[in-house]
Amino acid sequence: MVQKDLDVSLRVPRLKGDAITTITLFVSLVLLCLWFGSQSEFFFTQANLDTITSTLAIVGITAIGMTLVLISGGVDLSVGSVAALVGVMTSLLWLEYGVPLGVSAVIALLLGGLVGLTNGLIVSYLKINPLITTLATFSIIRGAAFVLSEGQTNQLSNEAFNFLGRGTIGGISFSLLLMLLLYLIFFLILRYTPFGRNLFAIGGSPEASRLAGIRVAPYLLTVYTLSGLLAALAGILNVSQLASSAPRAATGLEFTVITAVVLGGTSLSGGKGSLIGTLIGVVILRVLNNGLVLMEVSSFYQEVARGLMLILAIGFDQIRIKVNQLWQRRKLS
Repeated sequence: MVQKDLDVSLRVPRLKGDAITTITLFVSLVLLCLWFGSQSEFFFTQANLDTITSTLAIVGITAIGMTLVLISGGVDLSVGSVAALVGVMTSLLWLEYGVPLGVSAVIALLLGGLVGLTNGLIVSYLKINPLITTLATFSIIRGAAFVLSEGQTNQLSNEAFNFLGRGTIGGISFSLLLMLLLYLIFFLILRYTPFGRNLFAIGGSPEASRLAGIRVAPYLLTVYTLSGLLAALAGILNVSQLASSAPRAATGLEFTVITAVVLGGTSLSGGKGSLIGTLIGVVILRVLNNGLVLMEVSSFYQEVARGLMLILAIGFDQIRIKVNQLWQRRKLS
């Protein structure tokens, strides 16, 4: 009974904090859309809205894995390189070795999971800092993509495969529907399963989690593997949308994803996060990018805007940490 009361007392403040963050993000998104709508007559057109929604999946799906990793107290900088390598591997197996395209995509997807598993093994068993670990694999995997492709772009023209990134069901992008389904699945896992509760506990305090009987290493292996698999899936969707693969693909994806996830309320220090917040953060970044393009803002200034958003997101994260610390101190006193 005491343990149950303790669990409830720990969860309620977090749930309230998540709700406040989500409401704030949603209001910010609405205001951003209204502002861009007032600046460009094309923003609220059906064609532009279709453009926004059809391009959400690559960042959105990768952001699911990043959310899990950040909640656990880690970080994964290798996701962009994984997406590029998966695209290169898919085209290489199909074009050079005659492997059916569907089988090639599955093999490449598993390769992404293997990269994630490797990251998890290094972080959990060799105890190397996740930032250093994934920064190293970021470089290794991107280099491998260039070596395997010899720096060349390959075309993949296949109607069934291209449907993954370009097809629609009932007028809605298939990739968007897939992304929303994944968000629903992982939302339910985080909110209603022991895996989700233990993951938050690990991110909050790995040592306390160990003392409570939670096996930390298998959880870290799982989240890093999932991050690799989801980044690989995003890479396959990217190839499908562009009908081509390139070793330079998904450059900067990791920073865009981290910005969206942290903006959505997931803490860089671990133990706190919300997939609903992540989804809204992804949409905010996509709307910002789309609105700046419609306003014909220079790409250089768009890079500045994305950098400012990252600083803003990290600043908000630090403010949330300070407020939570003050709340805990007041509660204890």
